[in-house]
Amino acid sequence: MRTALPEVKVVESDLFCDDVGSSFEAFNAEQFALHVTDGVDFVQDDHSCSRRGVLRGLHYQIQHPQGKLIRVLVGDVFDVAVDIRLSSHTFGKWIGVHLSAANRRQIWVPPGFAHGFVVMSERAECLCKVTDFWYPEHERSILWSDPDIGVDWPIECAPILAARDEAGKLLYEAEHYA
Repeated sequence: MRTALPEVKVVESDLFCDDVGSSFEAFNAEQFALHVTDGVDFVQDDHSCSRRGVLRGLHYQIQHPQGKLIRVLVGDVFDVAVDIRLSSHTFGKWIGVHLSAANRRQIWVPPGFAHGFVVMSERAECLCKVTDFWYPEHERSILWSDPDIGVDWPIECAPILAARDEAGKLLYEAEHYA
């Protein structure tokens, strides 16, 4: 499914139910290439666990940029992608999508975008397939509350942040992609 940021896609899977339970296809390389993007090789799966109110992001790697396919295994999150490509007509724009174990939605966040999410349920477990390895020395963080981006996080109080996210830079002070 297309979004307001053309390169960012929401992926939905059909649920198959029978007398003993249900199943769905979480990933199919052929369908991904046909409906989302072609030429993507995933090299690593990252699994995160967080409690209600934790906000992770907005993260990206300035070198070795990662494309990310994110889904929620347990719980519910509000997931955000921000275009940080200076040459893009959507630079600084964002898209937010509710991902949950119940709705089985996934979001494709291509290289060139910052990514983050906030946990809406008591706890959430997220699985993120990435197209390049994690290089901590190249990881960057944009401040989740940057007014120039203006993400409308669906939260009522201050989120719980890791130190690296508290220290995030404003969009126009951060390193960008060309």
